[in-house]
Amino acid sequence: MQMIDHPLPDRDAWVLLFSNSSLPVLRATKRHLAEMREDIDRVDARELARVILHDPIMTVRVLAYIQPYHGRSLPHDITTIAGAVMMSGILPFFRRFESLPTIEDALAGHDPHALLGVLHVIRRAQRAAEYAHEWSLWRHDMNLEEIRIAALLHDLAEILVWCFAPKLGLEILARQQAEPTMRSSDAQIQTLGLSFQDIQLALCKVWHLPPLLARLIDDHPTDLARVRNVALAVRLARHSAHGWDDPALPDDYRDIAALLNLKPEIIRQRLGQSVTTGTTTAQEAQPQ
Repeated sequence: MQMIDHPLPDRDAWVLLFSNSSLPVLRATKRHLAEMREDIDRVDARELARVILHDPIMTVRVLAYIQPYHGRSLPHDITTIAGAVMMSGILPFFRRFESLPTIEDALAGHDPHALLGVLHVIRRAQRAAEYAHEWSLWRHDMNLEEIRIAALLHDLAEILVWCFAPKLGLEILARQQAEPTMRSSDAQIQTLGLSFQDIQLALCKVWHLPPLLARLIDDHPTDLARVRNVALAVRLARHSAHGWDDPALPDDYRDIAALLNLKPEIIRQRLGQSVTTGTTTAQEAQPQ
């Protein structure tokens, strides 16, 4: 993997770096896939999808891999991982992803805070995906996995910057810690000259990801419930990443309640929060 220490000149340079590189996945993902490959005759697409959907980078690798089938073999976009696996076939899938680099190996020898930083963002993405899935189930959305994937991939560019430019990831984090009220996008622009979202939307086009996913990932204000579902899940995961006392959380509860047509107090209860104190209960604050 090519590691960089300084900001690249523009968005296209970042896109070229990521699109021309073999993107690393979590070591646990590689291990689980290796175990499944050893018993390939008993593997089904849904079981494989469950493993993939815990890893943002593996998820986008699979989606990018399957997109050439669109238009050639199918008249519609493939927007689910199980659908992508079934389209490719189990054996071709394992052949394609037989040798995978890992995030842990890529960051070995670097500042250990860099690995902690990227794992923190990935865990945040996983939690956002869990929230988004729960709320889309409550809303009776037609395709729950599309919502889950969009939330999981929302911060993909941030994950990739941590993997390929760990010093810059640490610099962005240091800016935010020095000024807690600074918007995350401002810290990104000050360090990189552009935001993660700028890179992310360009990557969606280069990898020919389904336009639906790009729309769900886009942060521009909209009244579409599916997009708000994703955006609010990402917000909640970000604001609660370091505990449940972030001053932005009451606004999150209010907006989530409006999305689900519930009261904010109910939202707090469903998140494992005490309505009177705002502290976490003994149960971990995760979607129920």
